[in-house]
Amino acid sequence: MAQSDAAAAYLERMNPGATGSLATTDPEFAERFNTFAFDEVVNEEAAKLPDRERFLAILAALMGCQGVDEFRVMVAGALNFGVTPVEVKEVVYQGTAYLGIGRTLPFIRAVNEVFAERAHINKWLADNCFGDYYTRNGLSDRDREMITFCFIAAQGGCEPQLTSHAMGNMNLGNDKDFLYRVVSQCVPYIGYPRSLNALACVDKAAEQLSA
Repeated sequence: MAQSDAAAAYLERMNPGATGSLATTDPEFAERFNTFAFDEVVNEEAAKLPDRERFLAILAALMGCQGVDEFRVMVAGALNFGVTPVEVKEVVYQGTAYLGIGRTLPFIRAVNEVFAERAHINKWLADNCFGDYYTRNGLSDRDREMITFCFIAAQGGCEPQLTSHAMGNMNLGNDKDFLYRVVSQCVPYIGYPRSLNALACVDKAAEQLSA
């Protein structure tokens, strides 16, 4: 199974000119994963999300499942797709409340490493992000509920809390269809068991709200 042209184009937009290490060491795996994650999932009509929300969800999911290596790659991709440095930092900071500093610290360091490679980003952060800027303006309430849902879904074993946050999302306008799309975009990063559990929690939350 050769990597699709659509996946190749998406990867080039994420990280122009980059060649992933797996393409050299494990080309068949890379071709299959890239076609799934960056063509089939991205372009499936029932799973589509705007680029910004898609990357925020993926970054949160990777934190939840402790995928720090892939997280570094996706931070760079998120920036190239228009996610702001402030928004990236907000995702990481908010994760501490749900994952704990032991799990969050490697991601703070990873973000800082990516930002250090792009010196202008550090300047933007220094110019714009002092004081309470993050907690007041970095992300909207809807964004925060969405990434919280992803943190918890990716951890697994927290279904009561996940159902509660699915309801919180719906109360803020992130409806059942939207959450289905969010989960769909996270499948390549957290796997099917946790994704299916998340969908069941979304269904349960929708039933409780409609009762």
